[in-house]
Amino acid sequence: MRCAKCGAYFDRDAGEGPVASISGSIMGDEHTDSFYFCRSCQMYTVEMFHDQFLGEEGSSVQGPVPKEEGDAQVALVMQCPEPWNKRCRCPAHMAYFRGQLD
Repeated sequence: MRCAKCGAYFDRDAGEGPVASISGSIMGDEHTDSFYFCRSCQMYTVEMFHDQFLGEEGSSVQGPVPKEEGDAQVALVMQCPEPWNKRCRCPAHMAYFRGQLD
């Protein structure tokens, strides 16, 4: 995975993996967003993974995301005790996915 702004490589072995991830189920499809923070350019890159219930899975990259916006999204994700649980319906999940969860 590389930074969407400067192209720096995120080395998981060096502790540069995602700082936060959240999963949700929308119309039977699993959506997982993972936030990577680049120490070099101070921007976020978001890897968006989509596992379709009746189809193929895929991923895309969003960014660069300004630090302030990324910090707010990461703070929202961190409010959930189980951000990996696609069936969670806590206020943080509902806000992040804009109420569109199954």
